[in-house]
Amino acid sequence: MNYFSYLFILVNFLIASTSALFMDLPALPNPERVCVRDFVQEEQLVVVNIKTDGRVGDGQRLELQIVDSIGNKHRHKQDVAGTYRVAFTSHHNAAFDVCFTNHVDKSYKGHNGKFSREIELEIESGAAARDWNAIQATEKLKPIELELRKVQEMTEEIATELQYLKRREERMRDTNESTNSRVKWFSILVIVSLVGLGGWQIQYLRHYFKVKHII
Repeated sequence: MNYFSYLFILVNFLIASTSALFMDLPALPNPERVCVRDFVQEEQLVVVNIKTDGRVGDGQRLELQIVDSIGNKHRHKQDVAGTYRVAFTSHHNAAFDVCFTNHVDKSYKGHNGKFSREIELEIESGAAARDWNAIQATEKLKPIELELRKVQEMTEEIATELQYLKRREERMRDTNESTNSRVKWFSILVIVSLVGLGGWQIQYLRHYFKVKHII
């Protein structure tokens, strides 16, 4: 096997490997919300794939809500069952939460208090979320060209994220330097005020004692 063959296998492994999350969410009368958090860059495509067992009307109601840390709601669905897919484009560099709440339907005749939903959650963003099969068919790319295109876009995303982290570090450094400067001048002002107050107290006491003929 040549170098390009090894590269092709490595890229396939890196891109094809997906991190799916599995959870078993019990249905309760007053359930707590269970959330999974991820970070996304500005103007980045995000695809959330959800697979659940059960069906609508089986005695439990799985509620889905996707909201970012800024407060934007990207999706809210009351009853999720089977396979469900959500796609949205982020508007800011922010974290977002994919939250599930599983409510039990007490009026369901087959209710035995032990209902639960198995959930498989997969979150893709950026280059990983694009429909590469459609791109390959539209641009008539060869398999190796397609993989190299994926690597190029993923590399650009990594470079963009590193630039964002660099700018964020610069802002934090400027904030720290500004805070240190303000603390320094505030400390000098406090010291000068204390010295001035001490001198004034000494002069006042000397004058008081002279008036009273103590000294």
